[in-house]
This record gives sequence, C-alpha cells and structure tokens, in this order.
Amino acid sequence: MLHFLWLIPVLPLAGFVVNGLGGRGYLSKRAVSWVGCGSVLLAFVLSVGMVGQLGRLESVREGGGLRVERELRRVTLEVGEWIPGGESPGGLAVPWGFTLDPLSGVMLLVVTGVGFLIHVYSVGYMGGEGGYYRYFAYLNLFMAMMLTLVLASSFPVMFVGWEGVGLCSYLLIGFEFEKEAASAAGKKAFLVNRVGDLGFFLGMVWIFAAFGTLNIAGVMAGASRVPVEVATGIGVLLFIGACGKSAQVPLYVWLPDAMAGPTPVSALIHAATMVTAGVYMVCRCAALYVRGPSALMVVGWVGALTALLAATMALRQNDIKRVLAYSTVSQLGTMFVAVGVGAFSAAMFHLMTHAFFKALLFLGAGSVIHALGGEQDLRRMGGLRRHLPVTYGTFLLGTLAIAGVPGFSGFFSKDEILWKA
Repeated sequence: MLHFLWLIPVLPLAGFVVNGLGGRGYLSKRAVSWVGCGSVLLAFVLSVGMVGQLGRLESVREGGGLRVERELRRVTLEVGEWIPGGESPGGLAVPWGFTLDPLSGVMLLVVTGVGFLIHVYSVGYMGGEGGYYRYFAYLNLFMAMMLTLVLASSFPVMFVGWEGVGLCSYLLIGFEFEKEAASAAGKKAFLVNRVGDLGFFLGMVWIFAAFGTLNIAGVMAGASRVPVEVATGIGVLLFIGACGKSAQVPLYVWLPDAMAGPTPVSALIHAATMVTAGVYMVCRCAALYVRGPSALMVVGWVGALTALLAATMALRQNDIKRVLAYSTVSQLGTMFVAVGVGAFSAAMFHLMTHAFFKALLFLGAGSVIHALGGEQDLRRMGGLRRHLPVTYGTFLLGTLAIAGVPGFSGFFSKDEILWKA
C-alpha cells in the first residue's frame, strides 16, 4: 500500500481538476459534492491504512522508489526527478518525493479527517450560494497543497505546498469577491504571507549553502555538525516563514480579517490546516532548533507574546467569528511556547486537539450565523439554546475543551505544555 503514498495528495488534486473544469454547466451540484467530498474521503481512508502500516514495516518491501527505514519508522517514496542536479559537483538535485513517519502521519490524519468533515458541512452550508463548483474546486486544491506540504521529503517540495496553501487561502477568503471586505481580506492574507515566505526561502538558500542538500532527513541528520550560529540563523529565518503562515506577532494581522470568507473556510484554514503549517514545519526541523537554542528562545518568546496579546484582543471583539480568530492566534502562540521550551511532542499534541475543538467551534458559529440570517454580532444574540439545542450542546463541548476543563482534550494538551514550560 505504501507504494501508493503519492495518491493521497493526488486524489484531492483530481477533484480540483474535475470540479474546476466540469463543474460549470456539466456537473450538477450533487455530482460536485460527491467529487469534492469523495476525493478527500478516499485520501483519509488511504491515510488511515498507510499510517497503520508504519507499525508493520517489517512486511513492507523496498523498490519502485520506496525506501524503508525500519528503526526510524519512516518510509520515503521518490516519484521521479524534479530538479536535475547536472554533472557539476555540489549541484542542486531535488527528486519529487514524499515521506511518511509518525510526525507526518499525525498531520495526515488530522488534515484529511477534519478536512473531510468540513467538506461535508460545506454541502449544506454553501448549497444556496453561487459559484458552488468553484468553491469545492478551491477546497480540493487547498487539501492537495496541504497534503503535499505535510508529506514533502525535501524543502523545495514543502515550499510548493507552502505557496499552494497561500494561494488557496487567497482564493477561499476572497471567494465572495464581489464584497469589498472579502476581496481586501484575501489580498491582505496573500501579501502578509509573502513577507513570511521570503524568510522561508532565504532559510532554504542558507540550508543548501551549509549542508549541500535540501533533503529534510539529510539536513536533520547533519544538524549536529554545523556551527551553532548557522543553525540559529537558519532557525530564525524558517521561523519568520512560520510567523506568516501561523499568524504570530507581527504577521498575525491577516488572520482576523480572513473571517470575511465563508465559515467552513474559516474552520478549514484556522483550525486543522494552513495556520498549523508553521508549527508542523518547526517541529519537522526539531534537530536544527535543538542545535541552535537561541532560535528556540526567539520562538518561545514570540509565541508567549502572541498568546497574551491575541487573547486580550479577543476580549474586545463583538463579531462571533473574530473572537474565534483571535483565539486561534492565541492557541498557535501556545503551541510555539511548547516548541520554544523543546516540547515538540506537546506542541503537536495541542495542534491535534486544537484542530478538533476549534473546527467544532467555527462550524457551530456557522450554524448560529445561518440560523440568524447572517447575523454575526454577539450583542444581538442570546436565548438561542431552546432554538438551537444541538448547536448549543456541541458548542458547549468545544468551549469546555478549549478552556482546558479536566476530562476534555484541551486539558491534557495544555497541561503538558505548562508542565514542560
């Protein structure tokens, strides 16, 4: 099964092509829904099977571009040559490859699992909106790019996914482009992310200069042999990229405005996928950050500052979605605090729990907004429990989880971070 690892990002990409080319005038809304949701469901099923195989690597045979490292519980699949290195020594050669290990496995299940639920929710939520086929095409493309980012075996392949989710966020946030606020929010998200992406790109250049390779596993294996100053510099540059994607101070300004997009987009971008890409990337480069502890200190302090500032900003918001947006910024800061103190597993644990309860809160907010005919002002809401009993119950569960009430997921992940700190 692991020989078909490439299918996981290709399935939603195929959904994008089918809905994008055939959705207008050729496919019914029902068909668009089946293609959009079905491609992500198949990717989720494949992900479950392949992550399960990581525990049984003894029975997996190498060959056909598949390399198995059993002691590390890691498999790498090279689909083909992407950037040929040429004949010169030290040339840049980059294969198009994917890596599956426990870290990418967690992200794979979160992205495809929560992503599928958001796709299903979108069928009802966006049913009466125009551009239905275009919405699902963008959503599928977003999933394909995010899965490429997660599975990338080298920094350039990760960068393709990194830029791809940036493009898709622009398309999805500005989906209702006839509205000036949505159009402006999409452009703002795109431009702010480009600032962070410059840091990521410069970090890649320095990595190649220092290591002679852009293969992630090779760079991490050689991290202990580079000077501390080099590891620190690379770590800070990569973190600047993470600040853009994961909305850390000072590059957090795009995320609250991104609420101009449809609510399912808010749930997808701000819960399980795009905004957690920075946290995942820093955790993927853990060996590099351990080598440069000053970079970890920068990560930790920026995360703490972001967590505090965003939480206080949320107190003054009246828009139900903007409250959740600032909450997301604060929770991402908490994840970077975990990274900053070297608790990489705790950061990923909180990333996973946050994906579920924040997606739940956003979808619950969408249910409230839908029921109130588009009203988003909290000051005009109240007494909804008897009218929306199911939404009330699910929203309460999400609230208890994010507040860290004992017995709920947020308690365990936040407690782990506080203990490590």
